[in-house]
Amino acid sequence: MDFGWTPQDEAFRTRVREFLARELPPDWEALSRHGPGSPEQTAFSLEFCPKLAAAGLLIPHWPAEHGGNNSTPWEHFILGEEMWAAGEPRGPQYMNVNWIGTTLMRFGSAEQKATYLPEIAAGRGIWCQGFSEPSSGSDLASLRTSAAAEGDTYRINGSKVWTSYAGLADHCFLLARTGGSGKAGIAIFLVPMATPGITVRPIPSLIGAGDIHEVFFDNVLVPRSARLGEEGQAWPIITYSLSNERVGIARYAFSLRVLDGMVARLRHEGRFDDPVIRYRAGQARAACEAARLLVYRVVDQRARGLPPSADANLARVSVIAADHAVADFALDFLPDTFTGDAFPLHLSHHERAIASGIASGAAEIQLNLVAQEYLRLPREARA
Repeated sequence: MDFGWTPQDEAFRTRVREFLARELPPDWEALSRHGPGSPEQTAFSLEFCPKLAAAGLLIPHWPAEHGGNNSTPWEHFILGEEMWAAGEPRGPQYMNVNWIGTTLMRFGSAEQKATYLPEIAAGRGIWCQGFSEPSSGSDLASLRTSAAAEGDTYRINGSKVWTSYAGLADHCFLLARTGGSGKAGIAIFLVPMATPGITVRPIPSLIGAGDIHEVFFDNVLVPRSARLGEEGQAWPIITYSLSNERVGIARYAFSLRVLDGMVARLRHEGRFDDPVIRYRAGQARAACEAARLLVYRVVDQRARGLPPSADANLARVSVIAADHAVADFALDFLPDTFTGDAFPLHLSHHERAIASGIASGAAEIQLNLVAQEYLRLPREARA
């Protein structure tokens, strides 16, 4: 079986690498240390992403009618790999181009597309997703935030937690309950974060400044035109969105780069002859390669026009395992790199590895979905 890239794919990867070499500043590694939701990296993304857009490298996978280049899913993923290998200079905007924009293209009204897609395509919009709640976490079907219809408006009340990038976001992709229970009672709303009644509070954490927040909705009024799709039709939209989000983050590319740097340092120090260190490095690299190939399987399905499947959840779990394998290797054999500012990439990777088992759906939820949808195991044991 040939896992090689086509000449076109290789040329595209070279083009992306040349752009990054030309446009990333000399202090980029230190800047990326702040985290994608930090004021520093968010401000940088608002300068960097318009340059990507001008070069045709922000949304090449989008249809031409929305500013893209109709490129293949493989080129889209090559772009994601190179961005993540570089430490993801798109900051919070990777979310816009990976799944918010494509979801709006598929399910949005003409008005919604005209309002939001040009801003995303220009690299000038910051979004957050209002999914998890204090009482439901990644179990989206149990959410309680309500959206009560009142004539031509909805009144939204409730709260969200672990909301990435909310502190500096312009818009929120919000899930709220319009009636009923379970999945059938949920709707999606596109809500400007400047709407009266929205309060955002940062959550201090180890995973980067400005990355996660609590968001409170107190009698927030939005027009009916803010609803994406119909009431009760949110679940297929969410499934489509999350299948793009959960595999659209090529974290393993960052893990591989950091692992290679660690091995190079251990060689320089004359420590890589230790069989235990070599064995553990091999384990970590194998985890990264397994994640890459499982993700490629999902990209291949997408390229062939197949519907989303539990393979995306399996790939997501493998990416989490790869992140943790590299982080654990560093903690065991290079713990000094986590003190001071001499190794910003190691610190950045460690923080993102902590978050990887929570962001885009907690690892436990992903494992449950793998058990149910991939392994077809029963939901509960019977006596």
